[in-house]
Amino acid sequence: MDIIIAFINDLLWGTVLIYLLLGVGVFFTLRLGFIQFRHFGHMFSVLRNSRKSDAAGISSFQALCTSLAARVGTGNLAGVAVALYLGGPGAIFWMWVIALIGMSTAFVESTLAQLYKVKDEDGNYRGGPAYYMEKGLGLRWMGVLFAIFLIIAFGLVFNAVQANSISAAMDVAFGIPHWATGLALVVLAGLIIFGGLRTIARFAELVVPVMALAYLLIALVVVAINITELPGVLSLIVKSAFGLEQAGGGAMGYAISQALINGIKRGLFSNEAGMGSAPNAAASATPYPPHPASQGYVQMLGVFTDTIVICTCTASIILLSGQFEPGSGVTGIELTQRALSHEVGNWGNTFIAIAILFFAFTSIVANYAYAENNLIFLEHNHKAGLLVFRLFVLGMVMFGSIGELPTIWAMADASMGMMALTNLVAILLLSGVAIKLARDYNDQLKLGKVPSFDPTKYPELNRQLEEGIWDKK
Repeated sequence: MDIIIAFINDLLWGTVLIYLLLGVGVFFTLRLGFIQFRHFGHMFSVLRNSRKSDAAGISSFQALCTSLAARVGTGNLAGVAVALYLGGPGAIFWMWVIALIGMSTAFVESTLAQLYKVKDEDGNYRGGPAYYMEKGLGLRWMGVLFAIFLIIAFGLVFNAVQANSISAAMDVAFGIPHWATGLALVVLAGLIIFGGLRTIARFAELVVPVMALAYLLIALVVVAINITELPGVLSLIVKSAFGLEQAGGGAMGYAISQALINGIKRGLFSNEAGMGSAPNAAASATPYPPHPASQGYVQMLGVFTDTIVICTCTASIILLSGQFEPGSGVTGIELTQRALSHEVGNWGNTFIAIAILFFAFTSIVANYAYAENNLIFLEHNHKAGLLVFRLFVLGMVMFGSIGELPTIWAMADASMGMMALTNLVAILLLSGVAIKLARDYNDQLKLGKVPSFDPTKYPELNRQLEEGIWDKK
């Protein structure tokens, strides 16, 4: 089994996805006119009006918090440490690059998810890559394939990864056995996921902003303590990204490749741009302005917050602490805990344990919401299998709490890679639609209007859309 997983990872992450992710991100950045830089301020303008919702959808702010709940987790605390350990400080530079480029990809996939959303049996919005593959491309088989990959990745494997990090952190900080942490997680997660999407959205809306601000504050304290060393650390990150710290040509090439591969792998795992996960949350929102592209702007902000802000916090704590030692065997959440404890004292262990508890736990419940959305797609809008699936999810949480980290990380990489590959192909095929929507939104914005989507202007799209979703109120 390990050999098969390793082969898939080598194939996907050694060549295919590295070039595809960068290529797709650059393609959309160019086609959208560097939208993530030109309209950086507009992301915050949309966020200011993001608390509106209705009976069918959650608010844009709740959708952002739900997507951040899934994004901000193990990848931000343990994943950054893994990227540093395997790829060196240069991996952080490539995490930044993949995030900045990936913001345009996130815009496209979330805009498409909003456009092609549907209503479920209870009158709630549902959507995501599986839905735009079926409605936009007319390829239900492709949507089924994506849905299966997502259910495996997010509903099962990723939740095991998050539970693994929580149990490891609790063991280091408080000496709590892994099995005891696992049982507690199963009970708490069960209480929330059985409440459905709106319960998850309300939970994320309350918890995510608080945990993100608290983590940012502690990182700023560490930076302030070591402010004189900050320029040196930033220089090290950039030099290592291009192999300038290595003497020989062969060593330089190897260093660059390791930094690039690990930075992109962990960067994608963290910010999820292009993976097709966040669009599941984006589609469930009632957007304001009432246009599919407004959710694209909201989810671009999610990628920026996750990687450029929160992942950089973790990297700063580790590199400024001096606890990063290549070849020492200390990596993952343990390295992050050691680094913060070195800077602020023993309570740093406790803080990271609590942070990973909140970060990873919110990821577990948001990951479940994504998986539920795709299970309903597979079941043709019926929910007969939800009870059995919820029990499977909770079983994977328990398995992750007591399992071995390397195998779980490898499974996460493989399932994430297959899912990303399917989604990237789909958004490339639908790129013309997304670019058309972006142009429509910005043309209205230039005229001083609040952008709104009128499907009758686009009869070729109107035929593909769910009846009643985009009708004028």
